[in-house]
This record gives sequence, C-alpha cells and structure tokens, in this order.
Amino acid sequence: MTSPRPDVSARGPLAPLDVSFADDPRVVKEAANEDYSTHIVPLTWRSGRLSLTMTWYALVSGMFYLVTAATLAVTVGTVNTLVGILLAVVCFGTVNYFFSAYAARTGLTVALISQRVFGYVGSVLAPLVLAATAIYYAVFEGSVIAHALHAYTGALNIEMWYAISILSNVPMAIGGVRRWLDKFNGALLPLYWTGLMIVIILAVREYEPSGWLTHTPDVTPDLGAPGWLYAFFVYMGVFVFMMYTIDFGRFGAPKDARYHGVVTFGPVFYLFCYFVNGLIGIFLVLVADTVGAPTETAIGDTVVALMGVWGLGVVWLTQSRINTANYYVASTNLEATVARLFHIRVPRVAALALASVVTYLIMLTDVLSYVLTALAWQGAFVVGWVGIMLTHLIVHRRGDRDGLPEFRPGRVATIAPGAVVWLISSLTGIVLLEFTGTFGSTWSSPVTFALSVVLYLVALRVAGSPLLRRGHDPRDEVDDIWEARVRCHRCDHSYIAAEMDRDPSAEGSPAICADCAGRSRGFRRAVLAEARAACGTHPAGGPGDPGASGTTEPASVGAP
Repeated sequence: MTSPRPDVSARGPLAPLDVSFADDPRVVKEAANEDYSTHIVPLTWRSGRLSLTMTWYALVSGMFYLVTAATLAVTVGTVNTLVGILLAVVCFGTVNYFFSAYAARTGLTVALISQRVFGYVGSVLAPLVLAATAIYYAVFEGSVIAHALHAYTGALNIEMWYAISILSNVPMAIGGVRRWLDKFNGALLPLYWTGLMIVIILAVREYEPSGWLTHTPDVTPDLGAPGWLYAFFVYMGVFVFMMYTIDFGRFGAPKDARYHGVVTFGPVFYLFCYFVNGLIGIFLVLVADTVGAPTETAIGDTVVALMGVWGLGVVWLTQSRINTANYYVASTNLEATVARLFHIRVPRVAALALASVVTYLIMLTDVLSYVLTALAWQGAFVVGWVGIMLTHLIVHRRGDRDGLPEFRPGRVATIAPGAVVWLISSLTGIVLLEFTGTFGSTWSSPVTFALSVVLYLVALRVAGSPLLRRGHDPRDEVDDIWEARVRCHRCDHSYIAAEMDRDPSAEGSPAICADCAGRSRGFRRAVLAEARAACGTHPAGGPGDPGASGTTEPASVGAP
C-alpha cells in the first residue's frame, strides 16, 4: 500500500491507491480468453519468441496470396508481378518492424493507441474498421472451404457448407494468443508447406511447366502506371496487416523487439507470405493454363482436383489457420467497439459469436457484388490510418510520458486533429476510387497515404495538443508503472499503474482502469469539467479541449 501525494481535489482528499505487486488472479483467469483486449498487456503476459512467431504465422497461409499474385501475373506479367511483390516485402517489412517494436513497448491495441491520435470519440472508427475488414477476410477464406467441400462431395447445399466452415473455424479462435493459437498454428505450419509442395509436384506431373516464369500477357490493359508499380499498389490494399501487427505485436517482450521486427512481423514473414506464396500461385495458375482471371475458390478447387480428399485437408488446413487470426482480430475489436459505442462490457467469446453470425449473413448474400467495393472503401481508411500512425510514431517516438502515448480515456480530447485528417484523406481516396476511373483504381491508395502524412504533419504544427490538462495522476504515486498493480474501484480488479487514472466522478477520486473509464459517461463528464476548471478558457470536445497548449508537448505531464 502506498500513500497518496499531499494533494486535495475539489471533492476532498484523494483516496489512497490500493497497490499490489503481483497479477490479480481474477484478471489472469479472464486473460486466458480475453487477452487484455481493452487493457495494456502487462509484461507478465508477454509471449515467448517462438510462441508469438507461430501465432502470427497463421497469416502466412491463405489462398488470397496465391490468387492475388496469380491474378497480377495474368494482368501485368510474371516479372512485373515479382518486382511489385519484392517492393511490398520491403515496404511491409520495414513499416511493421517499427510497428511491432512500438506495440511491444506500449502493450496497446489498435483501439487504445488510436485514442491518442484521434481522440476519445474519433478513435471509435479504428476498431470498427479493423473488425469489419477481418470479418470480410473471414468471409473469403471461409468461402474457400465451403466451395471445396461442396464441389468435392456434391452433398448438401452451399449454405450448409458455409455454416460448417464457420463452425469448424470459430472454436479455434476462442483461446487467447498465449493459451492456444500459438500451439495450434505451430503444429499445423509444417503441414501447410508440405501440402503445398505436394501440390506443386502433382502439378508438374500433370501439366507441362514451361514459360510461366517469363509469362507476359498478350494485351496489357491501361492501368495508369507501369506494371510493376501497379502490382505494388495492389498490395497496398492489404495495409490492414499493419493494424493486425499492432494487435498481435503487443504480446511481444520488449527484449525480443529486434527478432520480432525481422522474423515474426518483418521482412522474413513477408518473404514467405507474399513472395513464396506468390510464386506458388503463379505457377499453379499458369502451368494449368487457367482461362481468365483466377478466383480464390478456383485455386482451392484445383488443389482438390490434384490431391483428391487430401486436397480437401490442405484447403481446410490453409484456410482454418488464417481464419483463427481473422476471427481473433474481429472479436477483440468488436469487443472494443461495443464497449465504446454502447458503454457495456461484452466478453470476447460473445464478440466472437457475433462476428461468426455476421460472417454467415454476409455469405448468404450476393457477396461479390458489394464486398469488394466495401473492402476498397475500408482499404482507404486503413491506408489513411497507417499513414497517420506511422507519422505519429516518428514525430512522437519517445511518447508523451513514461515512454508511452497518452491513451487513457480521461486524458485525451473528444476529437483530436488526427481524426479530421483521417476523414479527409480517406474520403479523398474513396472519391478518387469511385469517380476517376483507371487513375483512381490505381492511385487512390498511394494518394491517400501521402495526403494523410502531409495533413497530419500540418495538423501537428497548427493544432493544439489533444491532451487534457489534468493532475492527480496515479502514475506519479508509484515507483514503477509496469510492476505496480492498482485496484479499480469500479470493477474491483487490479491492473498495472500505467493504464490507471483518477475518477473525479467518485468521492475521493479513486483509481479507475482504462476499460471502466472508457465505458463510463459519468467519468467522461467529470474529467472534462475538471479539465475546464484547470484551464478555464476553451469548451470541451475537440481540438480546443482544455489542455490544448498549441505545442506537441503533453499538457497532462506536469504536476497538478
């Protein structure tokens, strides 16, 4: 137990913090499934090197990568496609090197980090976009399983196979990163590569593999850019991997940051994910002389045709591994979205069930008529988020205080300048995509990225700090914000001091955790009133929130 600093709030003396130095057993029990979805991941819950690598490498398997590369090869030629893929490997590997290190250092999710850049309300869109994107990818990958089973057996209707594919995947995403996903995906990774090697061998025996590596299309369409650059821009549409990296990278130990930045989330991963998978996809499609652009289900059907019932196993294995990650990300971000929008707490298992229902309902519709458009629109928001967040990490690489960004719900503005920049850059990308024909189809992503970076740099110079000027910070009352656990007066659970705040809506301003603070309307009203009293000039709610000092220095760092 520690004593509070000799300070007096408007409601009387501050309540003493209830401090301990061991994990709360109730929190640890919940974390087996919850994985600190709405909290900082403490150092005691970080994964080992190999464990996190195996969890993340679930994303290395997916027909999407094979189909994307094969489609590009048919469109712009094999050489141009491979050049574009290598550029993507460098780009993704470099950005995610820094994103994974940042996530390991802070232990924060996409939803929590976004509160610093976009504000208390502005940040709600980030987990919503990420959850929706993960669900759409789950739709695609689940459809591959369903179509392969339907085509091979000829039994049942496709709607039943959709349900079976979902029900076979969702339970595997219930366990958290440390308790299940690493073991499941680690055990199946060798089988995935073995299956693909067998498919290649059978394809060589079945077809005449010649000329696929130098293939060029008879007619190259007008793409508005050189073929290799067009191929690279296509991979920018998968920038959502940057957001995935944050949500998985938070489980990395800070001491392993370099390893994870290179091997787990960096260039080694993308060399396998994009380049090796891409080569296999190009080979399978071109040697089989597939007519027209390949589809994701068509490649799965080819695997089944070559291997029979064993091909069904390869397809299920491939898609189930990647869908564990898709459903995991969808559930954690749905949980964060529901908590903020409706101010209620839902277990991650309930959020996972909701994600599976939404996935099935989308599958039942004419999905291809609108999902590709929806993904393109979401892609604009994802690219904008990445541009802004990358810029923020570079400019504020030391954090606001204690090496962390100020993410706590009671210390950030309602709407931060970053939210305005995000909307402007993303909507610009969507307008280009929808109304400028070939130019927009090719250039919308890079234009969105460039615009988000430039506008955010301008916003940092002309806008005030998006932090509320408040004192009474529990971090000042403990010696080590990562080792000390402080009990939250609302949920009665203890979390590390790094995420705790004082609750001015309660007598004595007792401590409150980030999750309870984010869901409490009373807490939000009280902190805005407290900040107004401290500043006394601006109304609360936007870039002019109390504490907007007009500098990049945090307004809440100083003493009360």
